[in-house]
Amino acid sequence: MKEEVVIGLEIHIQLMTKAKIFCQCSTDYIGKEPNTNTCPVCLGLPGSLPVLNKKVLEFAVRTAVALNCKINKVSRFHRKNYFYPDLPKAYQISQYDTPLGINGYMDISLPERKEKHKIRITRVHIEEDAGKLVHEGDITSSSYSLADYNRCGIPLAEIVTEPDFCSPEEAQIFLVKLRSIVQHLGVCDGNMEEGSMRCDANISLRDAKTSALGIKVEIKNINSFKAVKKALQFEVDRQKKLLAEGEKIIQETRHWDESKNITVSMRSKEEAHDYRYFPEPDLLPLRVSQEIIEEIRKNLPELPEARRKRFIKDYKIPEYDAEVLTSSKALGDYYEKAASSYYNRKVLSNWIMGELIRYLNEEKIGIEDSPVSPEKLVGMLKLMGEGVISGKMAKDVFEKMCKTGKDASQIVKESGITQITDEEELFEVIDKVIKENSKSVNDFNQGKEKALNYLVGQVMRYTKGRAKPDFVFNALKQRIKKGL
Repeated sequence: MKEEVVIGLEIHIQLMTKAKIFCQCSTDYIGKEPNTNTCPVCLGLPGSLPVLNKKVLEFAVRTAVALNCKINKVSRFHRKNYFYPDLPKAYQISQYDTPLGINGYMDISLPERKEKHKIRITRVHIEEDAGKLVHEGDITSSSYSLADYNRCGIPLAEIVTEPDFCSPEEAQIFLVKLRSIVQHLGVCDGNMEEGSMRCDANISLRDAKTSALGIKVEIKNINSFKAVKKALQFEVDRQKKLLAEGEKIIQETRHWDESKNITVSMRSKEEAHDYRYFPEPDLLPLRVSQEIIEEIRKNLPELPEARRKRFIKDYKIPEYDAEVLTSSKALGDYYEKAASSYYNRKVLSNWIMGELIRYLNEEKIGIEDSPVSPEKLVGMLKLMGEGVISGKMAKDVFEKMCKTGKDASQIVKESGITQITDEEELFEVIDKVIKENSKSVNDFNQGKEKALNYLVGQVMRYTKGRAKPDFVFNALKQRIKKGL
């Protein structure tokens, strides 16, 4: 049969409040000694009572509104019961049949399509995070695990989509845009590598003729945008291969092994898990007035879509550039800061999307940790615009800026790598090259344009790349035609 890919996502984002969801423990738990950032409430000790952090509600409503959800005026907390070592009270306070936000959507743009693809969002609800298990090596082969409860009670917003994704690439595009939205909202830093944004994916293959859905497989432990695409593509290929060989696909939860680039079975899911949801007896129903919703809606910050349109209008850059530059809030902020003091916004976007992002990816650091600040990048581009250094020189200068953190002007001064601006000096080199390469000169006179490129290269070699290529090209043409 011909199969169609069907993917749905479940995304958890950690809300950036100062205190946990139901107690006053700090949310700053990363790097702390295990089990030191806890209290009786987040550990679920007998006699302790949860009290909702109002800021959690505000951040969750902000998220749901930005995702075009309808806000339920009354929602309820439920106990989601299951036993796992990272859940000290053996239940998680979550929301079940009456979540905070429902029936939302997000439009995503796909490279191969002109029209946008609408991804439906089933629900946005609030819940508490569980603790963390620390394994000896890999989770699938570890002989023991240690429990760290510092993360217990960290506030989460869970965003559940409909199975509207038709390819791994679509899922990746959606997640990148969602990260940018929550960053611009100021509710989550969107760092998948550190776990503040986590994604589980449900994937199945549908018969293109009958539209009959295949067996659904869940993939967990996907901790980067690249990993999302790779994990889903591996699972698509694995399931197609099984069907081609007449094998059955098993309903199960699989783990993405980053080191091997494969999914491996964690546990079977032959029957639906019974979480025995029931209303949380220690928390009243959550009531959100229309006034609160409208106040939050009115005070939403500029979101990525609006920022992208503004970049195109105000900075006169292509849609693709604007899309990339607004893919994270920090990247957009970097560009805007640089653009405020540099006139050629397209050259600026080229350098940020090219050399800067390449360096950051190689070093595996974020734009916030870039050794080249917006001011330093602008300083280098101004030297290039003034003709002090060429484009090729600028790449060398930029590399040294990344390694040393120094300003471009300081690097140029110390190394003496500036363009030759003395035309007489350049003409001497050009005449020397013409004299030494009579064959290439003859070839050019006979209509072989490529011969001129060779001569330009020779001039650049003699000047160690310090000559202006455009000047050399035109000067060579003129000198040869004049028979000099």
